[in-house]
Amino acid sequence: MFDHLEDINSRPEPFQFYTAADLWTDEHTSKQMLAYHLDAEIDVSSRRGAFIEQSVEWIGSHFKIDEGSRIADFGCGPGLYASRLAKLGATVTGIDFSARSMEFARGEAQQSGLSIEYVNQNYLDFETEDRFDLVLMIMCDFCALSPSQRMVMLAKFHSLLVQGGSVLLDVYSLAAFHEREETASYGPNLLDGFWSANRYYGFLNTFKYDDAKVALDKYTIVEAERTRTVYNWLQYFSAESLQSEFEEAGFAEHTLLGSVAGAPFDEGASEFAIVGRK
Repeated sequence: MFDHLEDINSRPEPFQFYTAADLWTDEHTSKQMLAYHLDAEIDVSSRRGAFIEQSVEWIGSHFKIDEGSRIADFGCGPGLYASRLAKLGATVTGIDFSARSMEFARGEAQQSGLSIEYVNQNYLDFETEDRFDLVLMIMCDFCALSPSQRMVMLAKFHSLLVQGGSVLLDVYSLAAFHEREETASYGPNLLDGFWSANRYYGFLNTFKYDDAKVALDKYTIVEAERTRTVYNWLQYFSAESLQSEFEEAGFAEHTLLGSVAGAPFDEGASEFAIVGRK
């Protein structure tokens, strides 16, 4: 028992483990995540509904979205951005790990008469011959990726864009990192049954890595028949560190924003966004 508790409370190296599939493809947790996506009053899996409307309006205007626009939405979830952008006339491809979200998105598109291509795949593995005017990665998905995964994604974005095309994504800032604290907590059915339909005991260890500007929420879920660990990594960025990654990937021209709704950049805010142009 002592050794097991030692393991539960152990600190891994930054991005040592990658467990995205355990969150997005598990039958139970994917159902919980979809419910969060569709709750327009909270910022959990997706932005609040009012913010999404504001964001899509700004994207449509800033990038001059019309019937000739081609957009790829990486981590599209149930299509909350993709469907709205398709209604502006754009040809949209949405890529997401969650089969449950893809099923919902396809059903909504069919009911609305929208022709959207939804690809159920880990976006790290996505390949296509299509080329796009705009690539999106919204809700700070970029922060969940390791340095090597981020370079894979930025190289992919660069190759998928037409000349003059843009990528828009948002990230957590160093101001948000400084607000995080290391904690350890435990409880039966941690997070009100989020992790399983069966009875379980949950451990949450939050670790901070000051040098790397990374935080980890490590969830250990103990059920009668299995024990599993889910690692939720988040990279936090300064303006300079994010710009450096974009420049290394070939995005020499880039603009910082306060959000994906076009707000002005604020160094003290918890999030910010970037537009990189090919």
